[in-house]
Amino acid sequence: QVDRYLYQLRLSDDVLLDVTARFQAEMVKGLGRDTNPTATVKMLPSFVRSLPDGSEKGDFLAVDLGGSQFRAHQVKVFDDGKQSSQLESKFYPTPKEVIEGNGAELFDYVADCLVDFMETKNLKHKKLPLGFTFSFPCKQTKLEEGVLLGWTKHFKVRGVQDTDVVSSLRKALQKHKASFDIDLDVLALVNDTVGTLMTCGYDDQHCEVGLIIGTGTNACYMEEMRHIDLVEGDEGRMCINTEWGAFGDDGALDDLRTDFDRELDLGSLNPGKQLFEKMISSLYLGELVRLILLKMTKEGLLFNGKVSTALLTKGKIEMKHVSAMEKYKEGLSNTKEILTELNLFPSEEDCVAVQHVCTIVSFRSANLCAAALAAILTRLRENKKLLRMRTTVGIDGGLYKTHPQYAKRLHKVVRRLVPTCDVRFLLSVSGSGRGAAMVTAVAHRLAAQRQRIDATLAPFLLSLGTLREVKDKMRAELEYGLKKETQANATVKMLPTYVCGTPDGTEKGKFLALDLGGTNFRVLLVKIKSGRRRSVQMYNKIFAIPLEIMQGTGEELFDHIVQCIADFLEYMGIKGARLPLGFTFSFPCRQASIDKGTLVGWTKGFKATDCEGEDVVDMLREAMRRRNEFDLDIVAVVNDTVGTMMTCGYEDPNCEIGLIAGTGSNVCYMEDMKNIEIVEGNEGKMCINTEWGAFGDNGCIDNIRTKYDKEVDEGSLNPGKQRYEKMTSGMYLGEIVRQILIDLTKQGLLFRGHISESLKKRGIFETKFLSQIESDRLALLQVRRILQQLGLDSTCDDSIIVKEVCGVVSRRAAQLCGAGLAAIVEKKRENRGVEHLQITVGVDGTLYKLHPHFSRVLRETVKELAPQCDVTFMLSEDGSGKGAALITAVAKRLHNVGQK
Repeated sequence: QVDRYLYQLRLSDDVLLDVTARFQAEMVKGLGRDTNPTATVKMLPSFVRSLPDGSEKGDFLAVDLGGSQFRAHQVKVFDDGKQSSQLESKFYPTPKEVIEGNGAELFDYVADCLVDFMETKNLKHKKLPLGFTFSFPCKQTKLEEGVLLGWTKHFKVRGVQDTDVVSSLRKALQKHKASFDIDLDVLALVNDTVGTLMTCGYDDQHCEVGLIIGTGTNACYMEEMRHIDLVEGDEGRMCINTEWGAFGDDGALDDLRTDFDRELDLGSLNPGKQLFEKMISSLYLGELVRLILLKMTKEGLLFNGKVSTALLTKGKIEMKHVSAMEKYKEGLSNTKEILTELNLFPSEEDCVAVQHVCTIVSFRSANLCAAALAAILTRLRENKKLLRMRTTVGIDGGLYKTHPQYAKRLHKVVRRLVPTCDVRFLLSVSGSGRGAAMVTAVAHRLAAQRQRIDATLAPFLLSLGTLREVKDKMRAELEYGLKKETQANATVKMLPTYVCGTPDGTEKGKFLALDLGGTNFRVLLVKIKSGRRRSVQMYNKIFAIPLEIMQGTGEELFDHIVQCIADFLEYMGIKGARLPLGFTFSFPCRQASIDKGTLVGWTKGFKATDCEGEDVVDMLREAMRRRNEFDLDIVAVVNDTVGTMMTCGYEDPNCEIGLIAGTGSNVCYMEDMKNIEIVEGNEGKMCINTEWGAFGDNGCIDNIRTKYDKEVDEGSLNPGKQRYEKMTSGMYLGEIVRQILIDLTKQGLLFRGHISESLKKRGIFETKFLSQIESDRLALLQVRRILQQLGLDSTCDDSIIVKEVCGVVSRRAAQLCGAGLAAIVEKKRENRGVEHLQITVGVDGTLYKLHPHFSRVLRETVKELAPQCDVTFMLSEDGSGKGAALITAVAKRLHNVGQK
């Protein structure tokens, strides 16, 4: 009979899954900027961005306003490796005149209670961080600020709605500051649900959902920042207070609400609001049971149709009665006793029926709660892109704790609705008090960590004034390198390349190009056509250079190069042709003519013996003679930077600067012959290979070198050399990042203070990882995956810090590179004697091409430091291959003109 009567309260799994889907849709609506204003589930950002990590410590105070009693707590958090804390509390009543009075009275009362508590605990004269648990819907714009949206739970204080409750508490505390000698810093405003999550999160780091099922009901969870439109930024996560009690206020649950629910709602303090809460929370379930029993009695189904005063009195049946009647182990004795106390004189059949009504009402509550919780768990799993997820739900509230069957029912239904989630339910111990202290402790820890991280990264933040100094010093070093008397001691060598012209479009023919500058070596055949059908066709083959050859003897290295050329000529079927050859040799060379280049010193990990001080063209010719299979006309020895300039110069005659920003860093530019004192003649121009990587080797930029730069330098193959390159080039940036990460880990700010074996390995952090990590399109989850590939087990907070470190290091590299380039373009402007210069820079290198922000920061810096120069950046296509062929072609053209 009862089942038939209450069939509407029984919900099948299909119906519950439908509720889950509806709640998921409401969550999305609440998170969206445009849809939030009309959403019933408000999805309020809590500005709690981090869960406890176990390193929190210290003394904290918390106050807890939101129920029938006001509580003050002192929480001691111990950093003893056991994640232990100690809670001492005092309870204060919340008199009716306070919860129905005005705002000033309420907050003065809170402050009075707090002062009393501090006196009791002998805590005056101490400056303590305070967490404020305020269990009402608030709109927060930061952790320590919250505007009350509306009162719930019988509170009706005037003049508080739409105001910031933290500033009201601060004002009240300020009044007591002088007279009672207390100094409190309100660090966090916390909802009791968030407090529950934080308390359980301290005990179990898998905890990312907080749930309250008591006089009220609510849930919160850790959401990805990129999905929270209401808050700036998309890094990391933030706890979202769903305020799910209002789910259904727009009619979304009308098909599931019964006539009893409607009657209960009409008789409540807030008709039409908090409809989901009214179907779930203990504040209303007793009343729902009363309405059902009343109707059944009126229809003669109970108590012989006799309606007692108890059944007619609102609030007479409470949740404690419902819980007691559902203690099945005690049979019907509890039910009979309670009903008799209410003057209902039941028969045994009445007791069975009433017990059944209680079961159905509380079961529906658990079912609906499980359906909404399933939506949150599904969202968490999808956010993490996992097929199966393990997580913990922190839970608090009288209904969950005291009802004999509720917890078991809830767990069972949740596991049935989300079989892909392994859920642990963890009971919170004093969530609202300890939780507020935990949020405060985490905020305190994060603020202290932030200070230390900022202090670590501060030396990488270069002011405009510092960058101007770098530009001026670079300019001075360029001049030293060009002047005869200072060139020998100059760090920026300003090497003449004997490339005296850029392409004019008349170049044509077949050319070979060799490209040696890294771990790979290329041989190219380049066909250049002139005239109307001007074009460049290229064929190439890549050969590896093994480490033992890079660091063996010079003879072995050049024999290997000639072997590769022989393979290529055979591959292309041109072994007999004596073709002009351009040799891109991307290492510092001192040239006496275009086809003579003496190696100044190896860079980029090369260490072949008997090469430094030798002419590399002679070494190549000798290796060809030793092989005695083919002969080639070596026309030009070329630096890759010059090749880059020439390739772009072929497309744009305004291109007179070449920049490489890749594994290494270098610049070349067309200088007026009259300024190059170390080469005879004053007419025309010649390309100067600056070899600016060695800028600073004389100590002139020591003021901006950090301890991490020094560590990277000392651990490199060439300590004390190429200092500017080590701050700006791809080969070293990852290593700088690694050194910073080690330091931050030693300080306990990263990876839980644990330096993994992989982090100890030099070179593990390649620059490509910087580019990937800094990509704007990359969510933190993917950053964590990259770090996991590197053997670094990171939390979400770790990933944010790693991304920040990468950003700071690469930004500084781009700014320093920009400051150097600004010195070059300013020099070009002065050479031409113009007020305003228009010039193109040909650029190559993986750092410039692949890093998501390097090129933009570089361009911005040049614009800022050389405002009278309008600089266009042009990406070079294969400067070292095509460029070498073009230099060879230009040299041939100029040679022919000279002969004529």
